[in-house]
Amino acid sequence: MKKDNRAGVVYSTNPDFSYQSADQNAEAATLPHQQQQLRVQLDKKQRGGKQVTLITGFVGTDGNLQALAKLLKTKCGGGGSAKDGEILVQGDFREKILALLVQAGYKAKKIGG
Repeated sequence: MKKDNRAGVVYSTNPDFSYQSADQNAEAATLPHQQQQLRVQLDKKQRGGKQVTLITGFVGTDGNLQALAKLLKTKCGGGGSAKDGEILVQGDFREKILALLVQAGYKAKKIGG
């Protein structure tokens, strides 16, 4: 017997209902640079006192997120990671990253101090 992974759907009275898995809609199309609303901030929480520059608000595919993260990490000369629409760059590079994002055509602003 085959089981469907229909989490949260018990019964539908709609005769035209067709179930679409969340996995099918997981990756959104990447927005153009001008429509991205990126936020750049310094974060120290739960990182052992280390500072990281956090870029949030990216809407798009994981491949495009990884490409942007690689560009920023290369320009800043530091390590980091990218997942779930967030990019972490080790160190305090807020001003440099903000300038790079604006130069690349993104709408970005600095959040916090």
